[in-house]
Amino acid sequence: MPGARITNGERITLRTVEREDVPFLQRAFANPEIRYPIGNPLWNQERIEVPTDDDDSDQFLVCLDDGRPGQPDEDDVERLGVVYVGDAHYRRPELGYWLAPAYHGQGYGSEAVSLVVDYVFRVYDHPAVGAGVFDFNDASRGLLESLGFEEEGRIRRDRFIDGAYRDMIQYGLLREAWRDR
Repeated sequence: MPGARITNGERITLRTVEREDVPFLQRAFANPEIRYPIGNPLWNQERIEVPTDDDDSDQFLVCLDDGRPGQPDEDDVERLGVVYVGDAHYRRPELGYWLAPAYHGQGYGSEAVSLVVDYVFRVYDHPAVGAGVFDFNDASRGLLESLGFEEEGRIRRDRFIDGAYRDMIQYGLLREAWRDR
């Protein structure tokens, strides 16, 4: 059964990630179109864990559904991807996100990241939020820049991905900039 609704936008709903979502997550992390741009190794079911109270991240399933509170029927929810907030309990929150390739280029990512930025600034008392993107991921860089994130730095040759060392570009968004947009 899908998790509880955290928030919803015009088209998508963010829900808690539950054990029933693990097969979706496993299929996604096995897909090179997702795994390479986020720089993750191949994950099996044992490695994909549902966050616990001990986890220092907030992870949400991006869904197409009616957005009503509560738990809809399994058949009424279409899973699109995941957005998460890491490190928020002790330093500047870092966002991460991915969508299944079938949903790329349709604005779902921008809506999901916008909802998560709203969530971070509502729940945590931090002056800014950050996100890291590999230099070759033009779509993700464009998404962040369209929401007002600014490039703050570059970690050269941060990770070996698909046969080459790639740079990580760090982005940040100040609370005031988000509020004033």
